[in-house]
Amino acid sequence: MTIYERLDRILPEISKKQFRENRGTGNEINFHIFDYDPKDEHIVRAHIDFLAKEMPAIKVFDLYAIMINILRAKGYLEKVFEMESAKRSEAIVNPIKKTLRLTLPNDLVVETIKSGVTDGNIVFLTGVGKAFPFIRSHTILNNLHSAINVPLVMFFPGTYDGLSLKLFDEIKDDNYYRAFRLIER
Repeated sequence: MTIYERLDRILPEISKKQFRENRGTGNEINFHIFDYDPKDEHIVRAHIDFLAKEMPAIKVFDLYAIMINILRAKGYLEKVFEMESAKRSEAIVNPIKKTLRLTLPNDLVVETIKSGVTDGNIVFLTGVGKAFPFIRSHTILNNLHSAINVPLVMFFPGTYDGLSLKLFDEIKDDNYYRAFRLIER
């Protein structure tokens, strides 16, 4: 299937009663991944915008934008730029993760998403590639399991084979096996 054919199948899929009621065949958690060739990023972004206008229940959360907003609100964004300039890009990864409180009980990214969701919503997670290596896809999905109880679709620029995530088709993330592929490739 082309990217356009796959994108055209999203709205009918997320409109299904079973999907909206957050029930899988065995009442599993209703997390899905829409994986795609990274070169199709702009096509996918445009379609997400279309879907969000078409279905108001969709709440789009860009992981990168969340990260930047948290850093800005805490007054750390300029400090991060200065640190990166003075040292190297790798030097800012751990300080940013600590600032975001990733994987802690008060994870600021998870709290941002949780506070923006109500019953009846469908969560779309975007910005996965932009937020790497600060926010890892498997980590955010694992932490959202206990935080939200609505259907979720992560848009993933790479490959998800039902077990592992391969960002940009090059960087293997840890295994993640709880999500379903939203639309087969």
